[in-house]
Amino acid sequence: MTALLDDVDFAGRTVLVRADFNVPLATVEGVTKIIDDGRIRAALPTFTYLVAAGARVVVLAHLGRPKGLVVPALSLTPVAARFGELLGQAVPLLPQVCGDDVADVVSKMSDGDVVMLENVRFDPRETSKDASERGELAASWSRLADAYVGDGFGVVHREQASVTDVARLLPSAAGRLVATELAAFSQVLTDPARPYLVVLGGAKVSDKLAVLDHLINNVDRLLIGGGMAFTFLAAQGYDVGCSLLEESMLDLVRAISGRAAELGVDIVLPTDVVVARGLHDTVSATVVPVNAIPSDHMGLDIGPVTAAAFSAEIVSAQTVVWNGPMGVFEVPEFSAGTRAVAMAMARSAAFTVVGGGDSAAAIRSLGIDESSMSHISTGGGASLELLEGRDLPGLLALDELVEPTLSSTHPPLKES
Repeated sequence: MTALLDDVDFAGRTVLVRADFNVPLATVEGVTKIIDDGRIRAALPTFTYLVAAGARVVVLAHLGRPKGLVVPALSLTPVAARFGELLGQAVPLLPQVCGDDVADVVSKMSDGDVVMLENVRFDPRETSKDASERGELAASWSRLADAYVGDGFGVVHREQASVTDVARLLPSAAGRLVATELAAFSQVLTDPARPYLVVLGGAKVSDKLAVLDHLINNVDRLLIGGGMAFTFLAAQGYDVGCSLLEESMLDLVRAISGRAAELGVDIVLPTDVVVARGLHDTVSATVVPVNAIPSDHMGLDIGPVTAAAFSAEIVSAQTVVWNGPMGVFEVPEFSAGTRAVAMAMARSAAFTVVGGGDSAAAIRSLGIDESSMSHISTGGGASLELLEGRDLPGLLALDELVEPTLSSTHPPLKES
């Protein structure tokens, strides 16, 4: 059974914490700024607990996909600065991922100190497919610390040195964020209040195929929006114009729809859509029924009739999971469908879970009150894999302990 923070005595211990601080950045007048600090805020309960407990905290995190190269634009410098502001104390960023200089700094930390190592993906061993290479990097980190806390939910579906390999080398526990995520998804996966409704959007059916295949065994209704809706519509014989269409998925979509019908699961598709000649040709944007999409137009959002119907379905359900926007919400003219779903989720009395990724970003960018949702996940990919019924490597590794956890009833494994 996975240990939690309350199970462990962290006083005077050096603790590695894997966090997910992969936040979106923008450069304004030559200054790189964080445009959404939601993931950093979500991790604060773990760090405030550890600091108060007298731990010496070493943060492992990544930013972007530098592919094992040192990419200055992907330095964690702005992340460490913002994290320190939110935590209420200085968080020095060490310029290395590992090595003697890191070990020297860590050895001089005091109880309650927090430091952050540079982007772990600057080291090619972090994401290596070679277990021995990942293990080498993990071993270097394990020599720094007495314990490991896994709190990067957005990466728990990855087999990476800072997520799985180091967790197997140290007494490990799940952080507050991971524990909260698991509690929310456990509720919808094992004992959802019914009617149980899932809203799926995003661009491609292929990205959600495994989720669809798994969900139809458990949900009562599926609402399909976003670009993926057009493959479903095409599978029913509709002409979708220039809309995103995965022709290779048509037979699979028909098979899923057939299974859903056999199981009594309703798949609800758009009846009207917002179309335009192109993503940036907002002047041509218009609403049409799904049986009248012009051949030279593409669907870029669900229409108002569909948005109202989806909203009514959401507020009448008892459990609602949403993953994927209804349209290109970053463009105001194509954001109404996503906004309607988000507002329906906000006013629903159901247990509501927003599945991370673009859906969580949409909640924040559209100004929807986050506290109105039961749970907003920090991991789009990880939440999808949980909904697929998969075991996640980063969670399994927390249970693969090589020695007992540090606690008041166990002698210390290392002298502080």
